[in-house]
Order: sequence, then structure tokens, then C-alpha cells
Amino acid sequence: MTIAIYHVRLIDGTGDLHDNATLLVRGTKIVMVGPSNEVRIPKGAIRIDGRGLAVIPGLIDCHVHLCLGGEPDVVGTLESEQPSYTLLKSAKHAKATIDAGVTTVRDVGSRDHSIFTLKQAIESGLVPGPRIIGAGRAICMIGGHARFIGQEVEGTEQVRQVVAEQIAAGAEVIKLIASGGVLTPGTSPDEAQMTMEELAAAVDAAHQAGKRVAAHAHGAAGMKNAIHAGVRSIEHATLLDDESGALMKRYGVYMVPTLSALATTAACRPSCGIPESALAKAKSMTKRHQSSFKTAHQSGIAIAMGTDAGTPFNYHGDNAQELERMVAFGMTPMEAIVASTATAAQLIGIQDSVGTLTKGMEADLVILKGNPLRRIEVLRDRDKIMGVMKSGKFVSGPLTK
Repeated sequence: MTIAIYHVRLIDGTGDLHDNATLLVRGTKIVMVGPSNEVRIPKGAIRIDGRGLAVIPGLIDCHVHLCLGGEPDVVGTLESEQPSYTLLKSAKHAKATIDAGVTTVRDVGSRDHSIFTLKQAIESGLVPGPRIIGAGRAICMIGGHARFIGQEVEGTEQVRQVVAEQIAAGAEVIKLIASGGVLTPGTSPDEAQMTMEELAAAVDAAHQAGKRVAAHAHGAAGMKNAIHAGVRSIEHATLLDDESGALMKRYGVYMVPTLSALATTAACRPSCGIPESALAKAKSMTKRHQSSFKTAHQSGIAIAMGTDAGTPFNYHGDNAQELERMVAFGMTPMEAIVASTATAAQLIGIQDSVGTLTKGMEADLVILKGNPLRRIEVLRDRDKIMGVMKSGKFVSGPLTK
């Protein structure tokens, strides 16, 4: 069966805009993209008139935690739940995510390895959800940040062992904790965590298995350690300084800014239920975070979209708020879309199959009523999402009917 979307505004993920284009999907793949007056629609194809519509690649969120639900006290909530309940909750979050036009996520920290069970359930069609690139549990120092969704380690030998265990369980990316954080009590975001030797050992073990490494780091010291250790991306990069920025540029390390995480936390009043320590840390760093993002963007550091969805009031399904924030702090709408599609796919290592609307790619796409290049907010308006397609099949929106 062939699906033809014709006379549509096509934003292909590479930075190019094609007005009045036709896109043909057959099976799971895009088989043709071109001007509508040049592409012949096969007889018997399902036709979708794209006048007044825009089509973009399925969005890719490079930093989510499907096991967290955006509660004010996510740590306390998770610790009070049975693991089976958390898995059921994660499945609900996965559906909300794909309904919002996010067809791929990189889950960079879960309470256990059930994220790989959810991935299997989605791939088998048992439950709806995005493509998942999962880390399993984050790797942190003893008493370190994110230990509530992590595996605590000490010494290079144990680090290598835990990396191997993660990969054996199904991890496609390794997540390291290189600085303190906001949500974990008693940790300071600007202090480095894990030793240089431990970080380097983790990266080496991951690379030997063909896996990439993402490092949580708010402070510059943690960033520098992680970059020198050889990580692929810095998650948050909140307190970027000149030296850490120059290192990221030199070594091609990606920034995954997660602007939404600090913003949704810092916007709360003291009575909202977020622990006081977390609220204070978020409020103290928000302006620096925005400045770091602007600096990274202006200096040409590769930026891939990530929300940290699941953190307080940062809900799964509201992922497109991150694009609005990126635009507010200096990106054009086109740049924000590229950061959320092609660049995100390159970071994760799936650029040969998703991230752009070009011939031969998996047919992951979102059909929108309106023009996101004029109003990026269109992406966040569910009434404007006409259809979400993953691997050639409509999985959400009116076009599924």
C-alpha cells in the first residue's frame, strides 16, 4: 500500500523547505519526495491533500525519563511505588509522547531495566509508543546524583563491570553522572562527581561494545571531565564556561540543553510540593542555563533537543515546549526543528534511518495544520496535529481513523 501526501509544505529536517511537495510512503519507508508537479502518485494510493498542512520528521527527544511522571517530588514518588506500577505508568507516558509527535526518545535513566521490557512491548505492537533508545540505569558515584534511578559504583573495575551489565540487559547508550544535580538532596550541581579515571573507564568499556555515552553535567568541572573522558553528549550543560564550551566545539560533543527541566521547576511557588532544596537550586541556575544555551548556539556547538521529561511539572507529551524555549533564546524555528530531528538522530546514531524526510528513510513524520516556521507553538497544539506516523503507519491523530 502506498500513501501519498501531496501539495504539502514539507520541512525535511535538513534545514530545507519544500513548498507544494509530494511525499510517497510504501510499507515502512519513504519511497519518493519531490515537487508535486513532478511526482506521479501510483494508482490505488491513499491520497492525503496537504493544502494548508505542513509535514515534518517525527520529533526526537534525546533526554527523557519515562519512569518519572512530572510529580512535584519525583524522587519520593518513585521510591513509594512498586516497580510494576512504575512500568505501567511508563507505558502511559510512552503513549502521551507519541501522541505529541515524538516518534523516538532516548531514555537516559530508569529505576530498573524494565525500560527494555517497555521497548519490547512497543516494538511488538502490544502498546503504543515511540522508538526507545534506552540506557537502563544511570551510573553514578556512591551517594551521587540520580542514585534513585541509578547504579552506584566505586573504582574503575566496578565501573567496567556495571557498563557490561547494562549493555547485557539491553542498553543502547550509557548514561554517566559527572556532576551533582537538582533533584537529589545533598548534591551540588557545580561539583564534579565520579573521578576522571572512572569516567574514562566507562567510556572505554562502552566504546568497546560499540555504544555511545551521555554525561549528566551541570557544572563546568564535571563537563570538562566528561569531555576529556570521551563522552558523546553533555546533558544540561547548565553552567557552561569558555573552556568547557571550547572543548565541546573542539571534540564535537553535543549539548542536550533540557531547558524545560529547570524552567518548569523554577516556575513553581514554594508551596507547590517540590522539595525546597531542589526548588532553590533550580531558581539559582535558570538564568545561567539560558545564557549557556545562547552561548552554545552562537558558538556553533551541536545542539540536540532534549526535555528531561518526567521531572517536576515537565510532562511527557508536552515535549514540544522545548522547541518554544529554544526559539525564545535565539534559534530560528527551522533551527529548532533541525535540532529535534536530523541533529538529534546524528547524536543517537540513527541518522541513516530516521530524522529526515528523504528517500529510503523510515517514514516517521508529523502532519500539522499550520506553519511551524511562522509559529513554532503549532507543534504543541494537539488540535493542530493531524497525524503522527511511525514506520509508515499512522499511530495518532485524526488520520488514524
